[in-house]
Amino acid sequence: MQDLKVIYEDNHIIVVEKIPNIPSQADKTGDIDMITLVKDYIKEKYNKPGNVYLGLVHRLDRPVGGIMIFAKTSKAASRLSEQVRSKIFRKEYLAVVDEKVNSEKRNFRRLFI
Repeated sequence: MQDLKVIYEDNHIIVVEKIPNIPSQADKTGDIDMITLVKDYIKEKYNKPGNVYLGLVHRLDRPVGGIMIFAKTSKAASRLSEQVRSKIFRKEYLAVVDEKVNSEKRNFRRLFI
């Protein structure tokens, strides 16, 4: 099992770092995905027999790295999904680029490091 960086965890949710090139959920490639990684982590950490419930609240594209939130209960999944639908759940993106970006085509906030 690959190393999983857990940022936060309680009885209802688990927040993890998704590294680039891992799919959020299983796809036709059969590559290991985040849902499987997190379920394996929970199963091992809490010595859970059988299936582990894990709700996918949102996805990140395969090439993208970032923070993902998963629901550990169906109640948490329902509440978080409602927050996504009603736009209470806010996503923020940071892009690192190596070329000039045409800021007239998109709404960018520049961050210089």
